[in-house]
Amino acid sequence: MLTYPNIDPVAVNLGVVQIHWYGLMYLLAFAFAFGLASYRAKQRSEQGWNAEMVSDLVFFGAMGVILGGRVGYVLFYEFSQFLADPIWLFKIWTGGMSFHGGFLGVIVAMIFWCRKYQKSWFETLDFIAPCVPTGLMFGRIGNFIGAELYGRAVTDPNFQYGMIFPTDPLGLVRHPSQLYQAFCEGLLLFIVLWWFSSKPRPRMAVSAVFLIGYGLARFAIEFFREPDADQGFILLGWVTKGQMLSFPMIIIGIGMLFYAYHKKIYDWQITPPVLVNSAKR
Repeated sequence: MLTYPNIDPVAVNLGVVQIHWYGLMYLLAFAFAFGLASYRAKQRSEQGWNAEMVSDLVFFGAMGVILGGRVGYVLFYEFSQFLADPIWLFKIWTGGMSFHGGFLGVIVAMIFWCRKYQKSWFETLDFIAPCVPTGLMFGRIGNFIGAELYGRAVTDPNFQYGMIFPTDPLGLVRHPSQLYQAFCEGLLLFIVLWWFSSKPRPRMAVSAVFLIGYGLARFAIEFFREPDADQGFILLGWVTKGQMLSFPMIIIGIGMLFYAYHKKIYDWQITPPVLVNSAKR
């Protein structure tokens, strides 16, 4: 069994001001998204992408993630808590963000961004999609540090990588499912998307791969993650809320991928170098 590294949730304590690890992970997520998006913009400068657009894109996306993620968590998982204490909605530092809510929030934010810069919606989503998984990775690391959203109890006596989380009232040896998610939804999905988007793909294809990849990773890891106490298994005795919300992403992503390669609309191409005839110099 592994020992849980009981980390103080406060990363920096300046007395009046306290910086929590959870908030620090969000800062890292947005910083990485900005850096990756800036790199992609330089590759697509001929299509009109520039630094100002990237700055606004990350800002709009951050607002979508924070507002959508929190509202989604309240609506999908803790609506009764919100009814009992409406102010709790704004206590983001206590934890409680929904990926699916944040995803919907980013979709809404991108609509406003596209109107401002007159960009195609799916061209924008294809551009930003590879920059998202690193943010998911940092978010799951934040969950791990906060000892929240831990895994199910380990049933295999030979499994050596379980741990006891200090927030678990039962004190059971559990899967560190936050780290599973950080790897699959974060690092692995980033590698796949970054490779896939490194060459011209038809419009909508990169977004489709993101939906499929995240949906499959989340659906699979849910088998190791403890269902929310107030939710449990909501279908067939084994399907969780996370799986219910992820399954449509997989289906929609597959449909989008077929549609993208059927239409074959490309927003950027790799321009071959211009060869100069030395005889005409």
